[in-house]
Amino acid sequence: MVSKKGAALGSILAAVFLTTMKFVVGILTASLGIISEALHSLLDMLAALITFVAVSLSDRPADKEHQYGHGKIENLSAFFESILLVITCIWIIYEAISRLVSGNTEIKVTIWSYIVVIIAMAIDLGRSRVLFRAAKEHNSQALEADAIHFSTDILSSAVVLLGLICADFGYYTADAISAIGVAIIVLTISYRLGKRAIDVLLDKVPKGLTEKIESKLQANKDIVHHHNLKVRVAGADTFVEVNVHIRPNTDFETAHKICSEIEKDIATSIPRCITIVHPEPEENA
Repeated sequence: MVSKKGAALGSILAAVFLTTMKFVVGILTASLGIISEALHSLLDMLAALITFVAVSLSDRPADKEHQYGHGKIENLSAFFESILLVITCIWIIYEAISRLVSGNTEIKVTIWSYIVVIIAMAIDLGRSRVLFRAAKEHNSQALEADAIHFSTDILSSAVVLLGLICADFGYYTADAISAIGVAIIVLTISYRLGKRAIDVLLDKVPKGLTEKIESKLQANKDIVHHHNLKVRVAGADTFVEVNVHIRPNTDFETAHKICSEIEKDIATSIPRCITIVHPEPEENA
């Protein structure tokens, strides 16, 4: 099993290497596409640092001031990451359009231009797979956001590679156009990441989660019906609270056992789920 901190730290080291490599090659070749990718990697490094801090703090136990734990730090880090990416995209689009308007689009394409992009794609493929695996194992939205982010980097690098190939044949405007393509890709993923983070921060219930819990409750023959089902997500943790109606002749010990079984049943289908079941007598049963 890959630890949350281990996956996040590996992502930071990869970002440091890629950022340095891209900046050096981008400056030497005057390629806006590679320089834009270097800035993107710089933001990746900052995002990876934020994720590392977030996953380190999110597992702190609940306390008097944070009674639902610190899990939403992960969601907050994902939101900050989306903001950083949007800022980068605005700069990339501005520079690309400026070059196209001024006509200053000629770049120097060397073998290193191709090497840096191919290496970046290979590293992004490797770390995105590690992050996806760690995110699934730990139910971590912060790591999942990083994984989705870096998997799109593979596509954006492919766009830059296409721009380099076109420039090698004299179509220099393709580099600036490919830079805009990178920005559009990143803007799309930034919107999705930001929206997901805001949804969780505002306690929006993930799609299908309420239905999954209700199906568990309806399948239980020991309860007559239920009401006041509340679900909230904080980082890797899910909190469920529900009132269930049981038959009036049920003794306290049996009622407690029924509630415990319901809590265990829900926990089997939802990782890191904390469930509180309130029993009530069914007067008309």
